[in-house]
Amino acid sequence: MDLIRTWAVFRKELIHIRRDLPSLIQVILLPVMLLLLNGYALTFDLTDVPLAVFDQEQSRVSQDFLQGFRGTRYFRIHSSVFNYEDLARLINQREVKAGLVLPFDFSRSLKTGQTARVQAIIDGTDANTANLIIGYLQGVIAAYNQQVVLERLQFQGFSRLELPLKTDSRVWFNEDLESRNFIVPGLIAIIMTMVGALLTALCIIREKERGSFEGLMGTPLKKWELILGKLGPYFLVGMLDMFIAMAMGEFLFKVPLRGSALLLIGLAALFMIVVLGQGLLISVIARSQLDAYQMAMLTTFLPSFILSGAMFAIHQMPTALQVASYMVPATYLVTISKGIYLKGIGMKILWPDAAMLCLFAAVFLLTAGRKLVKKIQ
Repeated sequence: MDLIRTWAVFRKELIHIRRDLPSLIQVILLPVMLLLLNGYALTFDLTDVPLAVFDQEQSRVSQDFLQGFRGTRYFRIHSSVFNYEDLARLINQREVKAGLVLPFDFSRSLKTGQTARVQAIIDGTDANTANLIIGYLQGVIAAYNQQVVLERLQFQGFSRLELPLKTDSRVWFNEDLESRNFIVPGLIAIIMTMVGALLTALCIIREKERGSFEGLMGTPLKKWELILGKLGPYFLVGMLDMFIAMAMGEFLFKVPLRGSALLLIGLAALFMIVVLGQGLLISVIARSQLDAYQMAMLTTFLPSFILSGAMFAIHQMPTALQVASYMVPATYLVTISKGIYLKGIGMKILWPDAAMLCLFAAVFLLTAGRKLVKKIQ
């Protein structure tokens, strides 16, 4: 392999990227826009849920019960209503997400030792949100139940009461349970996939459509000189986007980086080679730039967004999709990124994922080289 010829192709591709300034600006702004939109708009945290209350009793006991909802950050009492029609109207108009109905005999049931019934009406349009609201409601009600039981036992003469089971929860790795700490590391894989695969998917087919590919066939270029020269500039662009994403995660979103930044950069560079090889393979087999773009979207971006675990937990997917996720290279970088960012783990644990990235890189590059061997000798 002649490094001078490789450098000539590398320099030619750099000049092309520099001349296509709108595309270069778009590629640089892509990680910024994705991180801003997903980091702020996409969140799995549910707080300040608007709640409507239909308190039919309006007693001190019922207000004490509702105080538990006022004292938590998960609920906000939006309004009080006086009939079911107003409650239904607020839910239908999406002004509230849930409603509480306290019956006329709420306090009497509690004072006589009976079971008081409280009706909760949840807007189930969004199933995930509804399940979270139900869990929060049950948590507040369980705390109130515990208080009532302790008061009853104290009234019966038990001076010192201790609960038989006490839960002391401790959250590891994401202590504040912030969604952005989970989302931002996963977005790094999606950004690198989009930049690397989509840009590289057009590099060979663009030469064919413009007629300059025939000129390259008449030169002494070897296939790997052409491949390395073509992929080099896009590797630099992809790593630049990766550094932008890391900087935004550190300084804008305050995502903790507990592991080795150098290890993350090194494994991300390995993943960049994977997506460049995948994009090159698409560019070699595609018939037009439109075909290459569509193939890249279907085989790189969409699987990495949906199946890699960047946004949605893999273990909650159907079995067939869980198996398919192992065929998505971004799955392994997502595991690596989240492990280094949140857990601070190293190669002792991450080596299987790194090995899979090496395997993907070899398969894509060798396959692309074989497809190209008949074009360039």
